[in-house]
Amino acid sequence: MSNAALHVARTGLDAQNTKMRVIANNLANVNTTGFKKDRADFETLAYQQIVQAGANSDAENKFANGVNLGSGVALQGTSKINTQGTLNQTNNVLDMAIEGSGYFQVQQPDGSTAYTRAGNFSVTAEGTIVTSDGLPLIPQITVPQGATSVSIGNDGTVSATLQGESEPSQLGQIELASFMNPAGLQSLGGNLLVETAASGTPQVGVAGLEGRGVIRSGYLETSNVNIVEELVDMIETQRAYEVNSKMIKATDEMLQYVNQNI
Repeated sequence: MSNAALHVARTGLDAQNTKMRVIANNLANVNTTGFKKDRADFETLAYQQIVQAGANSDAENKFANGVNLGSGVALQGTSKINTQGTLNQTNNVLDMAIEGSGYFQVQQPDGSTAYTRAGNFSVTAEGTIVTSDGLPLIPQITVPQGATSVSIGNDGTVSATLQGESEPSQLGQIELASFMNPAGLQSLGGNLLVETAASGTPQVGVAGLEGRGVIRSGYLETSNVNIVEELVDMIETQRAYEVNSKMIKATDEMLQYVNQNI
């Protein structure tokens, strides 16, 4: 019995340690553009059934509750919380924030597509709009040399006034990707996400249509991490870890007593 209690308490320590790691990552990214916080989800481990509820206790009666002993807790998964972050005005045209659902599409070095909420884009020497890591936006949009008055509409239309022209010309249109289950996207780091079987296939289209959010040029979306909430979770996790540690200590003292006196 005491050995089983040690095992249960150990799973509790592992669980709280994992939760603390998730909280630490959330707090570390409190200033990361477009970051969506994670939540650790847990589940009970298998129960040991000592007495089946409803089994015969004697010839005429049955057990009302039975006896089921739990074996601890395990990590079920981590969920990404996709609530909207605050939009901060930067007045930089190539800074873009998505107000609502959806993701920018960027091309990775291997040619595959990744998705991001971080809209801090810039222009290369060739005029290509890229992320801070140099990944080009999809569909690729090139700003011609000497173009002025670049603007980006809420629907992603990119326009600029070209040399020798008085009226702005359309350079292209930024499209957004949406997913049936955005929480199922896999994080790669570098503010990038990729689709998985759980997320479903991307539905690509114009911003503002079919449930996709609109694009706000001159704004950046901040992290949706709430420092106060994370600090409360951190204290709660610390207390739970301490309780499980005390359980191990108490169980160890019980085993010592048995060894010394029996």
